[in-house]
Amino acid sequence: MFKEEIAKALKIIQDGGIILYPTDTIWGVGCDATNTEAVQKIYKLKQRAESKSMIILLDTDAKLPSYIKEVPELAYNLIEYAENPLTLVMPGARNISPALIAADGSVGIRVVKHPFCEGLIQRLRKPLVSTSANISGKPSPQYFSQIDQEIIDGVDYVVDIDQHSMEIKTPSTIMRLEADGKFEFLRR
Repeated sequence: MFKEEIAKALKIIQDGGIILYPTDTIWGVGCDATNTEAVQKIYKLKQRAESKSMIILLDTDAKLPSYIKEVPELAYNLIEYAENPLTLVMPGARNISPALIAADGSVGIRVVKHPFCEGLIQRLRKPLVSTSANISGKPSPQYFSQIDQEIIDGVDYVVDIDQHSMEIKTPSTIMRLEADGKFEFLRR
């Protein structure tokens, strides 16, 4: 089941499309994090200002150095021991679309723990953009049935996994982590 859905989503993403997909937190809208045109489609769909950056998902923390110039050692411990999904906002973003990099040079990264996402990122061999499946300013949907029709109609593919799940998932904890190891919570 996952294999088929991964293959379908992969084809759409490789062709520059955007998908609606389940994650370890809430439903997300995503694309290839290196494709600026695709990233801009998501900003347009969400009616979101480009100054509000989106996060990227990786399947393993071993890939962090590919996308962050200097990964603080603390990042690996935080990811390993986090009980809940954790997004780390770190400076020195690289090798991704400039449209995802904040004005201060940072990007939010979450190492995802979800079989569909992990499989898709492994096959894509690039990070996946992840942003909540809502129009900017509206509440984030807790499950598929709460997603605006405008979002569903606006993506190139809707992943057919977990659509009937009523499990309430929460957004990730967000921490800003500096190269020197200083950190602050942005969302708990």
